Amino acid sequence: MSQQSQRKLVLQRLLEKKTITSWEAITDFRCTRLSAVIYDLRQEGYNIDTKRMVNENNGKNFAEYRLISKDLLQPFDGV
Repeated sequence: MSQQSQRKLVLQRLLEKKTITSWEAITDFRCTRLSAVIYDLRQEGYNIDTKRMVNENNGKNFAEYRLISKDLLQPFDGV
């Protein structure tokens, strides 16, 4: 699956359910680089928050990404 297709699937999930984790991205979309997709969406102006989580069963850390709003932020132009 192309990176562009994964981007569309991740964005659709965020718009519908508001959150996604890396495990959900792997199991649902076979997307193993969710953080890169989130980075690209942020660069496009989407307001996405990261919440650090801990798996209660094994103590491992993971991230949950949450779409804050559908409104695009103004891209940073470096000025």
